[in-house]
Amino acid sequence: MSQAPHGLKVVSLFDGIACGRVALERAGYAVSDYHAFEIDKYARAVSRHNYPDIIQHGDVLDFDYCSLADNDIDLVMGGSPCTFWSIAKSYNREIDKNGMGWKLFMRFVDAVRQIKARHFLYENVASMPANIKAYISEELGVEPVLINSALVSAQHRKRLYWTNIKNISPPEDKGILLKDIIENGLSFTDKSQTILATLYKENALSMVKRRKTGLFVAQEVDGDSASDEKGAALRTRADEHGKFKRLEVRDDGKLNALTTVQTDSVVCSPVRVGTFATGGQGNRVYSVHGKSVSFMANGGGRGGQVGMYKIDLPDGDYTIRKLTPVEAERCQTLPDNYTAFGIDDNGKAVNISNTQRYRAIGNGWTVDVIAHIFSHM
Repeated sequence: MSQAPHGLKVVSLFDGIACGRVALERAGYAVSDYHAFEIDKYARAVSRHNYPDIIQHGDVLDFDYCSLADNDIDLVMGGSPCTFWSIAKSYNREIDKNGMGWKLFMRFVDAVRQIKARHFLYENVASMPANIKAYISEELGVEPVLINSALVSAQHRKRLYWTNIKNISPPEDKGILLKDIIENGLSFTDKSQTILATLYKENALSMVKRRKTGLFVAQEVDGDSASDEKGAALRTRADEHGKFKRLEVRDDGKLNALTTVQTDSVVCSPVRVGTFATGGQGNRVYSVHGKSVSFMANGGGRGGQVGMYKIDLPDGDYTIRKLTPVEAERCQTLPDNYTAFGIDDNGKAVNISNTQRYRAIGNGWTVDVIAHIFSHM
């Protein structure tokens, strides 16, 4: 696509934290007009902080897209919420055109047809029912391209992309594993506990003094090391108390997740090394020598939205914890601390809580996948 003299004109439905805007810039495109539709106030705040020029329109259900038809729009993009169709939905998963998932998708179709942009891009989860996939392809007139974010990031995330941008194929595998994007850090308390809380203006020393447990600080603290006497006295291994059940490398010639890593096989998916409690999705523990699980906007268990991971420490011991918000951003190939700050609807600068950061990141796109698609415009 040849750019307009002053940049592209874009309409983004279900915009989230404007990952599409980041991807356009990463693909080398300037943007002159960016119309965003998003109902989550925290996502809008993050977008507004990073891109103050974004034109926010609110709910996709309450807008007449014909009003943008004469604006010479270059691109309409969006990914409606996948929760209605994802296999992760444990009950009332929608399998026909009668639910809210289809209603929201058809608002994207309305935008494409009424705005008449040069290009469109629609994204959704790969685990959707086959008939929903067929219905979407029929409405948009193209078949989807399946791309796993694992090719360009440390996250295992399969998504379908429908677009009239031509000649799209999956990007080359960059071979990125979780260990490549983990922040350097010091576990100053129980090393086999996961992050259970977010506390404002805390650091390792203040937490030790206040005898808080179960947290991880991703920074060095005043010369303390992971192996000093104080740190060792404060740490216990959860597996010694029966909390963490570890997998073991098999010696019977059969393979499991650990033997796969030990033999240096190509790892393109999460490598599970153990569990907490009953081993539900939020209680599974994975190795940093594989990929992260696919992030979710909502998720329970110790791992919450991003899963739990066994982090090797310099002293030969380890910690088990959630990914930090920065690590989650890196898994989505976002800039570090992209979601840390926002500007609310009243123009006030705000800090974004970790809970809302994880949620926004999980709802977002893997930027480098989208940039790869846009590079073909």
